[in-house]
Amino acid sequence: MHTAEIVLGLLVLASAVATFAERLSVPAPSLLVLAGLLVGLLPGVPDVHVTPQLVSLVVLPPLLYAAAVDVVITDLRAVVRPVAVLAVGLVAASAVVVAAVVHLVAPEVSLQVGLVLGAILASTDPVAVSALARRLQLPPRLLALVQGESLLNDATSLLLFRVVVSGVVAGHLAGPVGFGLRFLGLGVGGAAIGIGCAWLVRLLHQRTDDPVMESVISLITPYAIFVAAEVAHTSGVTAVVFGGLYLGRRRYQMSRGPARLRITTIYDVVVFLLESAVFAIIGLELPGLVRQLPASEHSFVLVALAITATLLAARVIWVAGATFLPGLFEPSDERAVAPRRLRVIAVTSWAGTRGVVPLAAALSVPLTTAAGAPFPHRDLLLLLATTCTAITLVVQGLTLRPLVRASGLVDDPQVRTREEAVARHAALAAALGRLEELRELDAASPAAVEWLSREFTDRVERAESRLRAAEAREPTADHDAATTSEEMRQIRRELVNVESARLLELVQAGVISEPVRRRVQRMIDLEEARSSEE
Repeated sequence: MHTAEIVLGLLVLASAVATFAERLSVPAPSLLVLAGLLVGLLPGVPDVHVTPQLVSLVVLPPLLYAAAVDVVITDLRAVVRPVAVLAVGLVAASAVVVAAVVHLVAPEVSLQVGLVLGAILASTDPVAVSALARRLQLPPRLLALVQGESLLNDATSLLLFRVVVSGVVAGHLAGPVGFGLRFLGLGVGGAAIGIGCAWLVRLLHQRTDDPVMESVISLITPYAIFVAAEVAHTSGVTAVVFGGLYLGRRRYQMSRGPARLRITTIYDVVVFLLESAVFAIIGLELPGLVRQLPASEHSFVLVALAITATLLAARVIWVAGATFLPGLFEPSDERAVAPRRLRVIAVTSWAGTRGVVPLAAALSVPLTTAAGAPFPHRDLLLLLATTCTAITLVVQGLTLRPLVRASGLVDDPQVRTREEAVARHAALAAALGRLEELRELDAASPAAVEWLSREFTDRVERAESRLRAAEAREPTADHDAATTSEEMRQIRRELVNVESARLLELVQAGVISEPVRRRVQRMIDLEEARSSEE
C-alpha cells in the first residue's frame, strides 16, 4: 500500500469516526485511537511508520499554535500560579517517578533511559484537552487552568526531553547547574524568538487588508516561528506557544472580520485533519510496534499499565497540593471549600490525557548514541509511549464527560447567556450612537445613515428583548425563547433553500449567467451566516 493511499484512508477514517463521535457525544480522539487499532489488527494492513520530521515539523506547530491562540490571557493570568506549579513542577515530578517505576519494573532499562520516557509522557495533549474542556462548559477559571497547563507543560516537557536525550546520547547527564542552564537557554531563547516573530507577523497583518493574504500569513506563521527557533538552537515548541499567546491576545486588532472568519475556518479544517490523522496513527502503529518488539520485552503491557497508573497518581497528588494555591478557584461559601476542592482535584486530574506531543517526542528519539551504538531500548520507549497515550485517550477521554457532570463543575448557561446579551446590546448601542454622530456632523450621506440606522435600531431592539429575557431568568421563558429561536432557524434554512432553488431555475432558463448566480448565492450565504449568529 502506497503512502498516498494510507493518508487518504486515514482522512476517510477520521471523517467517518468524527461524524459518529459527534452523534454519540463522545470524544473523537478516543474513537479515532480505537478505530486505528482495529484497522491495524486487520490482516493485510501494512505496518505504519511515521518519521519524526513529519510529526515535529508538519503536525506539531499548527496544533500548538491553534491551541495557544485560543487561550484567554486574562483568565490564564488569574490561575498563573497553579498553572506554573502543574506545567513545571508536575512535569519534573512525573518524569522522575516514571523513570523510577520503569527501572523497578524493567531493571534492564536504566534510570537515564527511563527519564527519557518520563519526559516524553510528562505532557498532556493541548488540542484534545482544550476541545473537550470547552464542550464540557467548565467554569472560566477551571477551563483556563486546564488549557494553560496542557499548553505550557508541552514546552517544559519537551525542553526536559531534549536535555535528557542529549545527555544519554553523549553518555552522561549534565550536573544540576549545567542541566538548569541548558533548560533555561532553550526555554528563554525560544520564548524570545517566538514573541519577536509574532511581533513581525502582527506588522504584516496590519499592513494588508486582503483576507487571502492574511490567511496565507496565518498558515505560515507557526512553521516560520518553529523553524526560526530551531535554526537558532532553541526550543521551537516554546517559540510557537509564546508566539501564539502573543498573537491570540491581539488578533482582534490585527485583522478585519472577514479575514478572521476565513482564518478561523481554515484552521478548524487544518487542526481537524492533522489531529485526526495523528490519533488514528497512534492506534495503527501499536500492532506493528508489538510485532517488532523482542520476545524478552513482551511484558510491555504490564509496564505500560504501571506507568499510566503512576502518572495518574502523581497528577492527583500534585493537583491536590495545587488546589491550596490562590487563584485555582474562588468559593463563595466557606462551607463548600472541602467538597469543591475534591471535585476540582478529580476533574483536573482526570483531564490529563496524553496525545500528539508524546508521540512526536517518542518518534524523535535518536537511532544511535554519539559512540555509534543503538539508542538503548528505543523501540520499547516508542511502544510504551504509544501504549500509554492510547490508554489515556481511550479511558480518560471516554469517562471525563460523566465525571464532570457528576461533579457539578459546569458553567451556568444562564450566566453566559446574560453576559452575551449584555455584550451584544452594548456593542450595537455604541454603533448606533456613532451613526447619530455621523448624522449630526454631516460626515456621511443621509441615505446611507438612514438605511443603517433602521437596520441597527432593529437589531438593538432585538438585543434589548434578549437582555430582558436573560435578566428575568425564568425557565419557562427561556424554554419558549429557545423553541422560537430553533423554529426561526429552521424557517430561515427553508427560505434559503427556496432562494437557492429559484436561482438555479433562472440559470437553467437562461435568464441569468452562472457567475451572477454565484455572486447572489454568496450574498444569501453571508446573510444566512449572520442570521445564525443572532
